[in-house]
Amino acid sequence: MELGTAIWETIYSTIVATFFSYVIGLPLGVILVTGEKGGVRPLPGWLMKVLNTVVNLLRSVPFLILMVMVIPLSRMILGTSVGTTASIIPLICAAFPFVARLVEASLRETDKGILEAAQAMGCTPMQIIRKVMLPEALPSLLIGFTTAFITILSYGAMSGAIGGGGLGSLAINYGYQRKMYFILYVSVVILVVMVQVFQSLGTHFAVALDRRVTNKRGKSARKAHRGEKAGLQ
Repeated sequence: MELGTAIWETIYSTIVATFFSYVIGLPLGVILVTGEKGGVRPLPGWLMKVLNTVVNLLRSVPFLILMVMVIPLSRMILGTSVGTTASIIPLICAAFPFVARLVEASLRETDKGILEAAQAMGCTPMQIIRKVMLPEALPSLLIGFTTAFITILSYGAMSGAIGGGGLGSLAINYGYQRKMYFILYVSVVILVVMVQVFQSLGTHFAVALDRRVTNKRGKSARKAHRGEKAGLQ
C-alpha cells in the first residue's frame, strides 16, 4: 500500500463517516433537547427514554468490539466487511451517538431568555430550532464538529486492525507485523499532523463565528435600547 493511498483512504473514510454521523446525530441531538419535558416540542416520556438508552448503549461499547459486532451489517449493506468503504459503517455506528451528545450539549448552552422571548412572539418549534437555537449555538457546534471529526479520524485508524484500510492498516500491516518501524512512525506522525491541522482550523473558525454572534447580539441590544429610549421620550 502506498503512503499517498493510505492518506487518501483515511481522509475519505473520515469525511464520509462524519457526514453521515451528522445526518443521524444532528437531528437526534436536537430531539434530545427539544423533546424533553419543558422543551420547545415535548415528546412522550417513553420515547425520550428509548432514545437516551439507545444513545447511551452505543456510546458504552468500545469501538473495537463494535466494529466486530457490525460486520454482518457491513456485509448486508455493502457485500463485504473488508476495505475502506466497509469500515465506514462501524465508524458511523460508533460516531452518531457521540455526535448526538455533542449537539445536545451545545444546544443546552442557548440562553433560556432568548428561547422564552421567541416563544412569546409566537414562533413555532421549528422556527425556534432553525432561527434561534442552531444559530446561537453555532460556535459551540463547530467546536463539537471538530472534536467529532478528530475522534472519527482516530477510530478510522483503529479500523485498520480488521482490514479497514488507511493509515491504520498501513501502520499495523507494514509497520508492526512486518517490523517496518519507519512506516509505523511515519503513519503516527502524519495522523498527529492531521489532527493538529483540523483542530487549529476548527478552533479558528469557531472563534470567528463566536465574534460574529457576539457582535450581532450587541447590535440587537443597542437597537432595543435605543427603541426603549425613544419610547420613553
